[in-house]
Amino acid sequence: MKIKYKWLIPGMGVKRWIALIVLGLLFFTIGILILDFHSSTTPEAVLVQFVNSYVSNPWLAATLFFSLGISICAVGFRKMVHSIIEVVSPDEVDDLAEVVYRKRSLERGPRIVVIGGGTGLSMLLRGLKSYSSNITAIVTVADDGGSSGRIREELGILPPGDIRNTLVALADTEPLLEKLFQYRFSWGEGLEGHSFGNLFIAAMTDITGDFETAIKQFSKVLAVGGVVLPSTLATVNLKARYTDGSEIIGEHNIPQFGKKIDFISLIPSGVEPLPEALEAIAAAELIVLGPGSLYTSVIPNLLVNNICEALVQSSALKVYVCNVMTQPGETDQMSASQHIAAIFKHTRGQKIFDYALINNQRLTASQARKYSSQNAYAIKADTNRVKEIGVTPIAVPLLERGELVRHDSELLAKALMKLLMEHRSGLNKL
Repeated sequence: MKIKYKWLIPGMGVKRWIALIVLGLLFFTIGILILDFHSSTTPEAVLVQFVNSYVSNPWLAATLFFSLGISICAVGFRKMVHSIIEVVSPDEVDDLAEVVYRKRSLERGPRIVVIGGGTGLSMLLRGLKSYSSNITAIVTVADDGGSSGRIREELGILPPGDIRNTLVALADTEPLLEKLFQYRFSWGEGLEGHSFGNLFIAAMTDITGDFETAIKQFSKVLAVGGVVLPSTLATVNLKARYTDGSEIIGEHNIPQFGKKIDFISLIPSGVEPLPEALEAIAAAELIVLGPGSLYTSVIPNLLVNNICEALVQSSALKVYVCNVMTQPGETDQMSASQHIAAIFKHTRGQKIFDYALINNQRLTASQARKYSSQNAYAIKADTNRVKEIGVTPIAVPLLERGELVRHDSELLAKALMKLLMEHRSGLNKL
């Protein structure tokens, strides 16, 4: 049976409410007829005259039928929508008005582009998705370790790990489904260490024949409120040069205890970005770099052709979110200003952001002891030096409560949105 006729099948739970809406429209129409035809001799006036024989005041009768018609239509419409939503999305039935309001509000949210990778990007997106669904995440694809590295090597596709984390962070889905796609096998020959979500993306890539299409299909499964794009579709490796002149290839090999990174490059160089990424940057109102591993999550995206140029040309508010802790073997003893200087070194001196959001909240004694045993320390908020570089520092408390030292997604998103509002106010005054 054709889809358009399936609505006529008994038991759909829709036709009865449509009939109720029709009845309401009939009463509403009678109200109009009472006012328009109470002195008419046309055939339409027969019903009106019948009504008027019982009600001496036509205006009273019209008001009665108007009110009754509107009430019946409202009940019928609400019941019809309720019936449909109950089947499509049962969990949202009781909060239907809130769901509609939230989704419409998010659709009107600012156009945001976030650039990075790793857990820092995912954490940021969990906060930002409460303010807008117009989010584009541009994610690094240089990962070559763990499950992603194995899939990349064995199946010849882009590493899915950071993409998966980003999609899950932007998802509007059930917690159980989120846990499923983040599930990591701890058993099974060939399966141990693999994430189910990584395997799902790999399978979808094989089915669709295209990694980009696989991401779009995965987005539909998770009801992702935004767009996730790899920074490039080319297969790339990271190459690090250290201050002692030595070099190493491979993202997971780069952190080296006792060595200081001088420069990061892509192999091959000159890879192209997705056109959608450049379009998103050009249309953005807010662009955020980080938080995330400086040399292995943030900077690799900037090495893709035309990304830096697009950032320079963008009129958006551009903000770098500095990490809260140094990373052993990667950013040892580096302050906030040194993080920024390292980024500008890789952009050939191009100023790709105007503000730096830096945590100034002190660690607890137990946190400091725990992380120092791992050679990780709180990044110094040297705001005066940041200003000398030509970037405006915004130093605020941004830490999540708990023993783990990391950004609080809500505090970070709130700080960014406040900065955006102030930026908009400044533009309006010009």
